[in-house]
Amino acid sequence: MIHSPRGVEDLLPQQTLQYQWIEKEAAFLFSLYGYEPIRIPTFERTELFLRSLGKETDAGKQMYTFKDKKGRSLSLRPEATASVVRAYLQHKLYGHSGEWKVYYMGPMFRYERPQAARLREFRQIGVEAIGEISPQLDVEVIEIGAEFFKKIGLANFHIQLNSIGCKRCRPVYEDQLKEYFKLNLANLCSNCRRRYQYNILRVLDCKKKECQPTIKGAPVIGDYLCEDCQDHFKKVRTGLKDAHIEFSIDPHLVRGLDYYTRTIFEIVSSLLGPQATICAGGRYDDLVEELGGPSIPAIGFAIGVDRLLVALKKEHKELHPQYSSVIHIATLDQEGLTAGYSLARILRGQGIRTRVNFSLKSLSSQLKIADKRRARWVIIVGGKEVEEGKFILRDMESGHQEKIGWDEVKHLDRRLKGNG
Repeated sequence: MIHSPRGVEDLLPQQTLQYQWIEKEAAFLFSLYGYEPIRIPTFERTELFLRSLGKETDAGKQMYTFKDKKGRSLSLRPEATASVVRAYLQHKLYGHSGEWKVYYMGPMFRYERPQAARLREFRQIGVEAIGEISPQLDVEVIEIGAEFFKKIGLANFHIQLNSIGCKRCRPVYEDQLKEYFKLNLANLCSNCRRRYQYNILRVLDCKKKECQPTIKGAPVIGDYLCEDCQDHFKKVRTGLKDAHIEFSIDPHLVRGLDYYTRTIFEIVSSLLGPQATICAGGRYDDLVEELGGPSIPAIGFAIGVDRLLVALKKEHKELHPQYSSVIHIATLDQEGLTAGYSLARILRGQGIRTRVNFSLKSLSSQLKIADKRRARWVIIVGGKEVEEGKFILRDMESGHQEKIGWDEVKHLDRRLKGNG
């Protein structure tokens, strides 16, 4: 037997319904804020991700990279922001007035050690807003994330906020960090000693206990922000307070990708242990220019859908999203099967989801199947019912049964609207 590769999973029907429910709620909310859908390629030229993420970041090192038949290097997308910016530039959308607001959904791919809520194929939902520097846009993006979690019923989440400055003030801070960690290299894990060489900020992102005492004593970037970054961050904090959005400042919060500037944030759930982050994002004001475009600011976030569903389940949320009313047609014999399929055609024409039994199992077996599949209604059809022109309609919740004719079947949608 051939099994799926390590780090990927099948989403069976009930799981798929849960993901579709999350996606539907996200799409509706994002559209309220003026964001439009975009679909980006599953793979891109490797160069795009190396230039945007940084070759030495975890995401850059974990890419699934391959050569096409002409020897060109391609990679499965490890995240979506770079592809959205590439689309923005390729289609010359920077010539339009105002910001460009989009949202995306889909799988991302990174070769990392699989663990709970952390897979090699994982699903993300995110928003990107390109073309506006206003701190109020930062507030809006964070608000969207918070409102989304409230909308789907997640109670346990908290927003962590920081500013990592810009290319004018951050180099000064990085020099101070290097001096500090140089004196404390022996107290850091092997990964942090490697990060010290290529991206000193990434040391602050380490979650290992052995590194925490040293990290907590490190200089904080808030002491080194330039005047513009200080003003921007102050306005973001004020805007969040005015919107009654609770947050805390984490002076050592950084993001694992190289393109971030100024405002960064994470939305975390304490129910998830070390993998607590369910949403993360921030500004990337230099990325458009670094990928060959004009100097245009931008901000966005990504939600880890797999982790989000784990958090919802840990909160004991009922995750049984279904479509509208389902009717199961139980067929008792060949005559019932022929008539049952005709009934199904009529019902589907009314927009009613209908399943037909083809196996001619016993009625009790069919009722068990209907109950297992959460069918609200069952129509029982056999030769006797066909001869009478009357079929048994059973309400699976109450157990009530009654007979209905062909004319009533043709208008059954009206009746079911008020009965789920």
